[in-house]
Amino acid sequence: MMDWTDRHCRTFHRRLSRHAWLYTEMVTTGALLHGDVARHLDFDASEQPVALQLGGSEPADLAVAAKLGEKWGYAEINLNCGCPSERVQRGAFGACLMAEPQLVADCVRAMRDAVSVPVTVKHRIGIDTIEHYDFVRDFVGTVADAGCETFIVHARNAILKGLSPKENREIPPLRYEVAYQLKREFPHLEILINGGITQYEEIDGHLAHVDGVMIGREAYHNPYLLSEVDARYYGDPATIPSRLDVELAMQRYIGELVERGGYMGAATRHMLGLHRGVAGGRGWRRVLSDARRMQSIRSRAGVDALFEEARAHLGVERPLRAA
Repeated sequence: MMDWTDRHCRTFHRRLSRHAWLYTEMVTTGALLHGDVARHLDFDASEQPVALQLGGSEPADLAVAAKLGEKWGYAEINLNCGCPSERVQRGAFGACLMAEPQLVADCVRAMRDAVSVPVTVKHRIGIDTIEHYDFVRDFVGTVADAGCETFIVHARNAILKGLSPKENREIPPLRYEVAYQLKREFPHLEILINGGITQYEEIDGHLAHVDGVMIGREAYHNPYLLSEVDARYYGDPATIPSRLDVELAMQRYIGELVERGGYMGAATRHMLGLHRGVAGGRGWRRVLSDARRMQSIRSRAGVDALFEEARAHLGVERPLRAA
């Protein structure tokens, strides 16, 4: 979810669910060791629980990055062993690490020695043409021996050459039964499943076999899916927020962002799926994706005015301000 699940996106998703765990976009160890740490790690306390996802393959560097993540207040450190992009492979991390389970174990051990928060791993079920179950079983077993207790399984192979990251999310077939088998073989581990999940009925089916479900693209493109998560899976009887409730909360947040000198579009770009399937949603999206107009907005009043214009396409008759 690089360039997607930034702090504005997570703030938006937190308005839809209080309890679902949120994950950062992948942050490389190099960005933290040699770049602007605060720019990569700053987040608002309202985002919690939130996990920091790291990309790297040097145990010592990952230990330093994990320690920074814990210092910043993240509730979990997650090592990405699933990203198939060639750019990531050139850094010798991501999905190609599945070919080196002992190195991943060393990375996990180094991070666990450095922090007290959980260290987890996200991975694929195989790489390239390696499809036999023994491969992913041995990977999980080796990494678990280093102390990792939670594995997030993207139930597709990663094709390291010849497919783009987008194609890698669509072309390799989903084999959910592999994740189910991992849970049967490692009942003491927490196994979560990821990949192609779009409906509550699918979530319910998976939860009969594994401990949790991660949703990526569907939560981004159809974010209102998250609105029932707390009631369905966390026993939270709080009222399910309406789309308008969420929009007004974000309007207030964006007004504050703009008054601090931020760019309105940095946050609205993550909201464009909120009214998907709703009459007038296309017009609403058109207003809130007009980069030229948003560039000129410098006040909360300007933010309110643009949102009111967008809501007019939805048939909202009275002005609504996020006061």
